[in-house]
Amino acid sequence: MEKIASFTIDHTKLKPGIYISRKDTIGSETVTTLDLRMKEPNHGVVLTPPAIHTMEHIGATFLRNHKIYKEKTIYFGPMGCLTGFYLLLKGDFQAREVVAVIQEMFSHMATFEGDIPGASPVECGNYSLMDLDQARADARTYLEETVQNIDDTRLIYPE
Repeated sequence: MEKIASFTIDHTKLKPGIYISRKDTIGSETVTTLDLRMKEPNHGVVLTPPAIHTMEHIGATFLRNHKIYKEKTIYFGPMGCLTGFYLLLKGDFQAREVVAVIQEMFSHMATFEGDIPGASPVECGNYSLMDLDQARADARTYLEETVQNIDDTRLIYPE
């Protein structure tokens, strides 16, 4: 079988950042897939399932209620390797264009208080797999160490 695009990236050189993973054309529309890489692959600690699940619920709710991105958000969810998230947006985006909304979203996650959206047995298939404290800490780390002062080396996949 043909290798999928995400497996062609050299993960030994990949650092936390905001990358364009791929762009697909569906009819006349472009869908941009962003790689929101929070952890360095194969190096150190990955995101825990309860924390990443919590961030997924908070982040997806934030995006689907955002004044600009609610109509553009197709999907926000965790990577299977637990090193970050994929965000699929309707439109042809460059990584630099989405930095502001990523800052907003992770700031929202880092300071989130109250009931986690969709965290009930009626709304979620694994509602008890949540860790708000760790989700806030992971969001804050990504925000402070990667997103707030991001430079071009963290916006373009390494060669």
